[in-house]
Amino acid sequence: MSQKTMIKAITDALDEELAHDDQVLIFGEDIGKNGGVFRATEGLQAKYGEQRVFDTPLAESGIIGLSTGLALKGFRPVPEIQFFGFVFEAMDEIAGQLSRIRFRLGGTRKMPITIRAPFGGGVHTPELHADSLEGLIAQVPGLRVVVPSNPYDAKGLLISAIRSDDPVFFLEHMKLYRSIKQEVPEQAYTVPLDQAAVAKEGSDLTLISYGYMVQECLKASEQLAKEGIKAEVVDLRTISPLDETTILASIKKTSRVVIVQEAQKQAGVAAQVASLIAEKGILYLSAPIGQVAAPNTPYPFSDAEADWLPNEKQIVAKAKEILTY
Repeated sequence: MSQKTMIKAITDALDEELAHDDQVLIFGEDIGKNGGVFRATEGLQAKYGEQRVFDTPLAESGIIGLSTGLALKGFRPVPEIQFFGFVFEAMDEIAGQLSRIRFRLGGTRKMPITIRAPFGGGVHTPELHADSLEGLIAQVPGLRVVVPSNPYDAKGLLISAIRSDDPVFFLEHMKLYRSIKQEVPEQAYTVPLDQAAVAKEGSDLTLISYGYMVQECLKASEQLAKEGIKAEVVDLRTISPLDETTILASIKKTSRVVIVQEAQKQAGVAAQVASLIAEKGILYLSAPIGQVAAPNTPYPFSDAEADWLPNEKQIVAKAKEILTY
């Protein structure tokens, strides 16, 4: 094993799967010779050729439409939407076509598509590039939504996603690409889909999150520990479907919870987690369900994003509020 960034772990996963299965195809805007905006596919076209790793026109609807047709013909497409904020151009294909095909055809066809897309704030992108739209995608039946929070999980989850026979939306937070390193095996391995992870054990309070906000929760747990508060951190990893067992087991143990998401508070993943806890775990709770999320406004221009994004201090403050209820 060696220390790797998340972007390198993702490149390794793509490399492993291209070598593992010749039906895997990778394509998107500028992902060929250029290696993508963030260099996630760097070197792959040179290694595997233009028939398996190739550029497309700047047309998200065409990229996902091509993916659907290829999957029906037995391929395992791994298309990239260059930035998640541009998913609207492909929503008809995503929500109206590929997510429904296994249902529509009575399970007689597979739909092994893994759509990769970077998203998330904190890196001063232009408008529309940082938007967290995962709540929108997570509402689509028939579509699995995966959001890793660290390099080890990113590689293992991406390999699992590509090998899955169901369509997977694989979201990669841009701030995580090069901000942390972790020990990552050189060989192929899988991390199970649909299973949350306890990133840190605790007994006084549960912090639930996904993607980059898991890192903010871990920082918050360290600050709380200085005051003798043992916060458990649950990393959802897959946000649709949710791992109800892990979530409820943690709530039962700690009896208090704060759910954290980077996206705006309205109608997000945190609201769905809160609904699950209220429906199936309400008797475990000793205090109201806490939430930390971005304001219900459009994502601000980059000069103001630090004031808009949820952070460690807000998580600590909300945790203390819940603990003293």
